[in-house]
Formats: sequence, C-alpha cells, structure tokens
Amino acid sequence: MLAASIALVAAATSCDRSPDRSASVTASPHATAPSPGESRAPRAPDAADGAPAPREAPVAEVRADYNVLVLSIDSLRADMPWSGYPREIAPRLTALEKRAVSYTRAYAISSYTSMSLGGFLGGRLPSGMKRSGFFFGKYAPDNVLFPEVLQASGVRTISAHAHGYFKGAGFEQGFDAYELVPNIVFKNDTDPNVTSPDHVALAMKLLSDPALDDKRFFAWFHFLDPHDVYVSHEKDGIPPYGPKLRDKYDAEVTFTDRHLGTLLDFVGGKPWGERTVIVVTADHGEAFGEHGQFAHGFELWENLVRVPMFFVVPGVSPKRIDTPRSAIDLAPTILELMGVDPKTPAKDGGVLALEGKSLVAEMAGKEAPAERDVVLDLPMTSDSDKRRALVRGTWKIVGYGKEETLRLYDLAADPEEKIAITRGDKFDEMSRAYRTLSKNVKEVPPYACGPTCLNRAYVKSSGGK
Repeated sequence: MLAASIALVAAATSCDRSPDRSASVTASPHATAPSPGESRAPRAPDAADGAPAPREAPVAEVRADYNVLVLSIDSLRADMPWSGYPREIAPRLTALEKRAVSYTRAYAISSYTSMSLGGFLGGRLPSGMKRSGFFFGKYAPDNVLFPEVLQASGVRTISAHAHGYFKGAGFEQGFDAYELVPNIVFKNDTDPNVTSPDHVALAMKLLSDPALDDKRFFAWFHFLDPHDVYVSHEKDGIPPYGPKLRDKYDAEVTFTDRHLGTLLDFVGGKPWGERTVIVVTADHGEAFGEHGQFAHGFELWENLVRVPMFFVVPGVSPKRIDTPRSAIDLAPTILELMGVDPKTPAKDGGVLALEGKSLVAEMAGKEAPAERDVVLDLPMTSDSDKRRALVRGTWKIVGYGKEETLRLYDLAADPEEKIAITRGDKFDEMSRAYRTLSKNVKEVPPYACGPTCLNRAYVKSSGGK
C-alpha cells in the first residue's frame, strides 16, 4: 500500500532464462520478455535443445457460462519462478501458470494499490476517475465500476480483502458480498498483519453459498501478505531464504502461495470449478534498492509496474503472449468472458467508460496480439508527485511532474532503466506520442485534497524545483 523510504544504495535482482512453452505468441514466436533486472535477446530453440518445434495454438471456442475468480496479490513482482526467477518460491502458482494464457510483459495501471485497483475496477486511468486526492484515496460513488454492471446483469458479485484501507475506499460498489478479514490493524506506513489463512477461510465461506451451484458469479480477493513488512513464517514450516529483504519477501510469497493452494483446491472440488476462469495478477511490483528505492509507489520504474498476469480459461490452451498488455484490459476481458455487454447500465443508470480492450479473442487464438501502447498513470496526490508513462514496444517514455519533463528508456538495451535519453530522433518520436496521449487524458481534479494539499506533495517529492 504506502510506498517506502528512499535509500542511497541500489540493488538489482536477476533471473535465469524463462523455460520454453509449447506455444508462445509474438512476432518472434519463441521470445520471452526480459524480467526486471535482466537483458536477454530472443532466441529460437533448435533441435539440439530438445525444445518443441513451433506450432500454432489451436483456436478455442469460449463458453457462455463462465464464472470469473480474480486472485490479485499485493506487491507481487514480475520475476517469479514461471518467468525464470531461480528460487522456487511459488509452486502452486507456478503449476497454475503452466495451464494458463500468460502475459509475459504485463503492466499494472500504476505503482501502488489505491491507483492500480481503482483503475482496475473502473476500467480506466485513475486520473480520469473522481477521487479524493489523498494518498490513501477514496473513490466517489458516482464512478461506475465494472462489478456494478455485472451485478445489474444478474451476476452474483463477491469480494473479501485483508487491509483496513479497503473499508471505505469506494471499491465495494457493485458487490453483493464485500467483507474484510476481521481484527486487522491499520497502519498507513506498513502492513504488520498476517492474513492469508483467515483470508482464504473467508473466501471459501463466501464461495460456499449453495446458490452459486446454479448462479454465475464474479469473485475478487486481494491477498496482502507479500506486502512489507516481510513477516517470518518459520513457525509455519517456511524457513528463511536468507537475511536480505528479497529473501524475506520470497518467504512471504511462499507463505501466500501455500494458502492460495488451499483455495485453488477448494475451487477445483466445487461443481462449478470446471467452468470457472481464474485470473492471477498483482496491483504493483516491489523495489529492493533499484533506483535507490524500497517497497513501491512514487515512481513508475519497471520493477514497480511489471506484474504477473495470467488466465486459466476452461477450453483455452495454455500459451504465453509476449506483447505488452495492461491491467486496464481486465475489466473488458472479464465482461466478455461473462457475456455481459459493457454498455449495460448499472442499477443507478450509470454507464462504464472503459479505456482498455478485451483480451478474449487473442487468448482464444482468434486474432493475433496486435501491438498497442500501454499507459502507466500515477496522479499527483497529497504524498506523491505526478508521473505518467507510455510504453510502445520496447520503448518507454516517462513524464515527470506537472510540467511533464520527459525521459526516454530503451528497455531492450537498458532493462534496468539506468540511461535516460533526452534527445535524438527516437526521443522526438516518442515525445510526440506522449504529448498526444497527454492531451487526450481527461484529468478529473480531486474533490477533497485541493491545490494547497497537492502543491505540498509537489514540493515534498521534487524539492520545490
């Protein structure tokens, strides 16, 4: 949730080459995208490797009676075992990803929870949503969220969460059942709670409703335990991986993965399990010294915004898609999987203004993944300056502050974003694209934190320059 302190020491993580999959979809069919902290050139496997020969993924017929279960995991970085991270910290999620359509270059909408999840529910950039303007932002009731459209279409909507921020944030709109894990201690600078066991128990209670055997549902559970502080789980049989922060974080991921396995087993044993889509993603990544930062928020570096995103869709073959995609595409994808027209009015008559695009056709193999821009959005708040970025292929341009000073990064040659490009033909091209984007983003001013509040944030984060 709240991002962390700035330090003077930078430390980067690295990972090994991602394992081959039987079907991978890009312009180069065997390329896998670099994980944060890694540069790797695409390489086609050859017969000497014993790698599978290239083959086309079959076209799938998407069912009309899916349920959708979203499991989002706070602070889960993109460099996980299924993308080549050498430590096997998440065996259940790794096994699940093998059955999935997996996006190797997926991006969160922003770099911390409030903005990313608000954008996920609204299906749009948080800058364009009505929000309070404080760091722990509250979203106004007149925002239309996609669960409201599902609810108005007769879909049962269920959610449960494990942080005090989720009470009163405005995320509850459109949910028939919306609960928090009990006895949570709310601190705005960290998260000392251990919640996965109780969170899974609460999720299973909500999913045990007999009505779900005959009624379609959408469920969303956001797991918090990988979030700092990184709590030891030795008493639960998870030994420490080492003394460093990344070691402790990895143990938290292992702990969360173990309890997610319990939930996955439960879902697999239900009569509706065979027609339930499972989506796994994160609200943001995490920093362990990259760019002198720890935890998350405040900036849009790759290690903060690259996240896992994969879909286990009954009837759809596993594959990896390496084309950049964003969590802003989740809302239209979920609506299409559930056969709900996104233009369906919510109960109060409001209509969604989705800015993403459904991924269903490309997941099912009915169309090739087309290149399109990814936008990262971090509006100014009471505690952070404005940041916005545009990712086009392997190029990323970032706008800093209200003046939107621009810096370009070549993610193929410089995946750790150490060299800022500020001139040249490519900079000019990307600058024009960014300025066009910026003109088209409808920015809604905060309704509670006014100019003085926001200006204070600007001075804090920029030194007043």
